[in-house]
Amino acid sequence: MKKIIAIGVILLLAGLAALRFAHTVLVPNRFEALAQELVGTNTTADFDDGLYVFIGGAGAPIPDPLRNGPTLGILAGDKAFIIDAGSGGFRNLLQMGFPVDKIDNIYLTHLHSDHIDGLGEALMLSWINGRRDTPLPVTGPRGTEIVTDGFMQAYRLDSQHRTEHHGVAVANPSGFGAQPIEIDGLDSQVLRDEGGLKITAFTVDHAPVKGAFGYRIDYKDRSIAISGDTVYSPNLIAQSQGVDVLFHEALNTDMVATLGAAAEKNGAVSLAKIMADIPDYHTSPHDAARAATEVDANALVLYHIIPPLPAKALNKMFLGDAVDVYDGPITVSRDGTVISLPSGSDAVSYDNRL
Repeated sequence: MKKIIAIGVILLLAGLAALRFAHTVLVPNRFEALAQELVGTNTTADFDDGLYVFIGGAGAPIPDPLRNGPTLGILAGDKAFIIDAGSGGFRNLLQMGFPVDKIDNIYLTHLHSDHIDGLGEALMLSWINGRRDTPLPVTGPRGTEIVTDGFMQAYRLDSQHRTEHHGVAVANPSGFGAQPIEIDGLDSQVLRDEGGLKITAFTVDHAPVKGAFGYRIDYKDRSIAISGDTVYSPNLIAQSQGVDVLFHEALNTDMVATLGAAAEKNGAVSLAKIMADIPDYHTSPHDAARAATEVDANALVLYHIIPPLPAKALNKMFLGDAVDVYDGPITVSRDGTVISLPSGSDAVSYDNRL
């Protein structure tokens, strides 16, 4: 018995010694190795030429543990820009290795709070990381200037502190803030056409919101379309023909009705009213699948997911009969996903970086 106890004590001491070694040697060494591998490096430098979409935020205003506010980072060759700036989405892009120092524009689909509430953070972090010496263009509907002016006012004191602390070489005050560019409400308009990259804005129906847009992005032989917030939209169908991937918002009406009934039962009258209202200006998974079929997209990625789906097991319930409407692959996206469309190929691949 004493021998068994002695062996046990020896094993315990050996385990404690190993644990101490891990904490004092292995963990610091690993931290240093990761720092050298990741900090200040461009993790997209070895990407093949092509079109890449980083899903920084796939959610909506209702909190979702897997999805922050709508934020899509787009890398087209050596050009980087983002679509919408929802809360928390930009920080995810940083974690995913998106080259925020290269961002040359932020495109807004519309001015609902969940699409702009991370704009201040996006402007500040891209300013410091990119060491800009001119304000970042922010392109969106009429009213964008009001929004950017508000964020610039809110962050102005912070920007001054950054310059005082880090110096002009890092935080050049001339590069602080945004240069608003407002889009007219035309059915479609080309915003950019250079170096194989073409960005087209097109109107969608998100009434009573005035000035709601989707975007089509063509880079060389690859293409995507992004719906923004909308009901089923004939103009989206017309402008998105033949894209490789359609990124479409989606709301499951039955699941939202369940939330509304629960809110009413529990006396949350305002929340119940919101749950009753929001289906009339969003698209069901069924109609998003219908849109993907009609534009002949090779793949459908659903984002701006309503309601929250805290577990993957809910995805099938959320999709409903969408899988019967569209015969291509359908992805219920979550934060951290990177969709890759290399040039000179029909391939569409998916990777998760969070």
